[in-house]
Amino acid sequence: MAQPPRLDHAVINVRYHMDQAVGSFGDLGFHLTDRGYHTLGSINHLMMFAADYIELIGLPEGSETETPGRPDIANSPVGINGLVFRTVDADETFAHLREIGMAADPPKSFSRPVELPEGTLDARFRTVQLGHGVFPGGRVYFCEHGTPELVWRPEWQSHANGALAMPQFVVASENHEQEAEDFAKLLRSDVTGSGDRLGVGLDGAVVAVLSPAAYRGRYGDLACSLDGRSSIFGAVVIRVDDLAGIRGIALSAGVPVIDEADRVVIRQDAFDSVLEFVL
Repeated sequence: MAQPPRLDHAVINVRYHMDQAVGSFGDLGFHLTDRGYHTLGSINHLMMFAADYIELIGLPEGSETETPGRPDIANSPVGINGLVFRTVDADETFAHLREIGMAADPPKSFSRPVELPEGTLDARFRTVQLGHGVFPGGRVYFCEHGTPELVWRPEWQSHANGALAMPQFVVASENHEQEAEDFAKLLRSDVTGSGDRLGVGLDGAVVAVLSPAAYRGRYGDLACSLDGRSSIFGAVVIRVDDLAGIRGIALSAGVPVIDEADRVVIRQDAFDSVLEFVL
């Protein structure tokens, strides 16, 4: 049996409000890369860690009246809406998705220019998406990096809040048992835990699949609303080297927070995102 993949990145959809998002997440102590312009028409900024990252994805501000090149962004709610796994072979991954009945279109290629001191180079990617609605909480896909050296660079990996990695991605689902089984099948992994709190192991991380009650119990008033949806991508968990840094930043940023001995949870209201910082 093949080993489970790595978590590649989590995606926060900011739609047409990228400038505001850059300020909001910068205020939380993240170092953001320069703006990227995909050949698909979307724009992004990244918060890079040692082996994974968070992506802010959106569309150019002022283009709201145009036909969007990325309807998957334009027609999705603001918030955590993308869960991306690593693949070294998008074609093999597509074959696996077809075998388990989760495939959509074949892999697609795209790029974005990256400006470096030595010049402008193209970061290249191949992605393969799951069929619409397989996981109703958001977009799930795999990414093959053709130029990882243009994505993971030391100068982008140091954050004032101490962020190092994403050990967990949290899903809240009214059908959490079935959704956990579906993630296990997708990821060639197993379901762990019991009752309202299940998990599916990755290489170096876990997809936590919780019932709505367990999700609200974990995050209280900071939890995102399902708002009539059967499933949402409910939180990104971020490992830090010291909680003191994010505690001070949260206090100065004036954001809703849960401050406990072993974690600091922040809610970024404007972008409907829950970030849980742990040691």
